[in-house]
Amino acid sequence: MYTFAQRLKITAFVLMGLGLIGLAIGFASTPSTVAEAQAMVADAHGGHGDAHGSEHNAHDTHATDSHKEDTHHDDAYAADAHGEHHDDAHGEHLLHQLQNKPWAALYVAAFFFFMIALGTLAFYAIQRAAQAGWPILLYRVMEGITAYLVPGSIIIYVFLVLTGLHANHLFVWMDAETVAHDEIIQGKVGYLNVPFFLIRAAIYLLGWNAYRYFSRKFSLAQDNAPSGDISNHKKNFRISAGFLVFFFVTESMMAWDWIMSLDPHWFSTLFGWYVLASMLVTAVTVIALVSIYLKSKGYLPKVNHSHLHDLAKFMFGLSVFWTYLWFSQFMLIWYSNIPEEVTYFLTRIDDYNLPFFGMVVMNFIFPLLILMSSDYKRSNWIIVMAGIIIVIGHYIDIFNMIMPATVGDQWFIGWAEIGGFLFFAGLFIYVVFRALSKAPLEVSGDPYVGESERFVY
Repeated sequence: MYTFAQRLKITAFVLMGLGLIGLAIGFASTPSTVAEAQAMVADAHGGHGDAHGSEHNAHDTHATDSHKEDTHHDDAYAADAHGEHHDDAHGEHLLHQLQNKPWAALYVAAFFFFMIALGTLAFYAIQRAAQAGWPILLYRVMEGITAYLVPGSIIIYVFLVLTGLHANHLFVWMDAETVAHDEIIQGKVGYLNVPFFLIRAAIYLLGWNAYRYFSRKFSLAQDNAPSGDISNHKKNFRISAGFLVFFFVTESMMAWDWIMSLDPHWFSTLFGWYVLASMLVTAVTVIALVSIYLKSKGYLPKVNHSHLHDLAKFMFGLSVFWTYLWFSQFMLIWYSNIPEEVTYFLTRIDDYNLPFFGMVVMNFIFPLLILMSSDYKRSNWIIVMAGIIIVIGHYIDIFNMIMPATVGDQWFIGWAEIGGFLFFAGLFIYVVFRALSKAPLEVSGDPYVGESERFVY
């Protein structure tokens, strides 16, 4: 049995505490009025904002003076009114962006760590449905990671409910005034409406958690089954095959609902697969990191370099798969240059240039160079190094998916971003390792466990 180390437990609590402090400061520092928002931006840009504002005012004055020479005073008043309305709308938009920032940072972190648990669940189900022999000694590690699915689901759903109650402005299609002036969103209200949105989310989360509960139950029951009784193994096989059908449909819908609808004018038929690739490669990486940690503490004695080598192969292969989907989505949209499609990438290249291209380097170039060699895939410290890069890279990937649509060009790494990551990292560590201590780390009743124990090549 694994014992949750006191030092690791304290580390998890410290991370959660520091994260809560960072999130509290992030939320407390958000502006409450347009004037405060404009002042924050002016302070951030120094004199540039004032100079730009003066130039803008001078331009307006010159235009108004020229206009007066050729038109009546009523037209001049109308022009001034239009300018004031434009400034008010811009100020309101800026306020919403800055108010969204801590919420968006919270959402990025909450979704990322939830994504790891969900990706692990999918990878686990694939192995169960395929009746693969090699990963059986790692099943308890996977089940421990999927334990985060329960608290992660609750947090995500509460967040979505608060969003539906207009606690923030992350999803613009939830704003009735915006919809009233947007014909594109009006054409999607049959799908993009708050009640249906929350119902779909509940179906996804309940289905995923139900599979996790029963699969874990059958897995533990198989350990204690009489010799020759593999009924629980067969039950796990059947529900895993059925779950995968449910998962691949709901995962794509989840990606549309929870991320793609942040940009309701934009869509990509590859997006569900793209999110899935990011989910799976991060999940396999975390499985490898947790397994290596447990082995370093003297647990999982039967897990050998061949098991870790196979995990590293999945890390490498799924990184290439993610890159294929990223490039396919980017290249086709960029080459076709259709305005309502290419704006998605223009926003990210113009305002998020470093994180946008940086995550491609971290998620493809580094794994390609580090994990291509078979010898490197058998070195634990190289797997750990590559794994840390991959995890951070895919966190930035989720950041790039969410932040441009919610905060625009007003992003920076501040208290909320750091606090959100630390809090959910601490919660993830606590939940996962606590779950690992609740059952033996070695699977004993599976009919193919001998194959996994002899897995050497």
